[in-house]
Amino acid sequence: MKIYPIETGNFKLDGGAMFGVVPKVLWQRTNPADSNNLIDMSLRCMLIEDGNRLILIDTGTGNKQSDKFFSYYFFFGNYSLDTSLAKYGFHRNDITDVFLTHLHFDHCGGSIQWNKNQTGYEPAFKNAKFWSNKNHWKWATEPNPREKASFLKENINPMEASGQLNFVTIPINNFAKNTELGFDILFADGHTDKQMIPHIQYQGKTIVFAADLLPTVGHIPLPYVMGYDTRPLLTMDEKAAFLNKAADENYYLFLEHDATNQLCTVKHTEKGVRLNQTYKFNQIFN
Repeated sequence: MKIYPIETGNFKLDGGAMFGVVPKVLWQRTNPADSNNLIDMSLRCMLIEDGNRLILIDTGTGNKQSDKFFSYYFFFGNYSLDTSLAKYGFHRNDITDVFLTHLHFDHCGGSIQWNKNQTGYEPAFKNAKFWSNKNHWKWATEPNPREKASFLKENINPMEASGQLNFVTIPINNFAKNTELGFDILFADGHTDKQMIPHIQYQGKTIVFAADLLPTVGHIPLPYVMGYDTRPLLTMDEKAAFLNKAADENYYLFLEHDATNQLCTVKHTEKGVRLNQTYKFNQIFN
């Protein structure tokens, strides 16, 4: 097995929205804001090469939305999904599986593209299976008013229409090994219903693709919960259990949205679980 970090771009979001009730004077210590109160965010995906399978976890925003839509998010930098795949010798047509932690546009938008012949939307990975779960799919296709702007029909419906959509099984205890994909999955409901958090055994260590359970290192303290979360009190409980286990078992947390840090570890302190160290991926894994 080989794992690669796939940088698909950087964007900006309102710092207040990213940290909910936490005052700016506190969160800006780790996530400094610009004059418009915007903080830098990454769209970092993960590629797993395992035998004859090539599994991509999340796909970024893609590029099919309108200029007006993208103007809200202030994209910057030179990263793209295709150039990042090419860096490791791959093409999007090589992808066998696309695993989507959840269906918010910044996690699944790159899954669907506008056909170059302008005949409609189509899968951006023509040879891949798309993986979600039934509960979250229903949540996303019948969205609540709070999340409606994040669940875009053009990102979601074409997956089902293509016949490439598959669902993983949700275990009773919300944590189980997925035999189809070869890694453990934690299901979390605080951010959105049945977000999936992959736990991958790699080079004798556990890498966890933290997705929106832990967007950045700045979100490690329990009250630092995004304003986007639908059940913030549940997020705190889920994050407490997750971070305690991460500290106990020395997980390497792969950060999807941290513009500076690709990986981090956490440790127990008198104040609770806190940041231990941060790393670039290639500092730990080769």
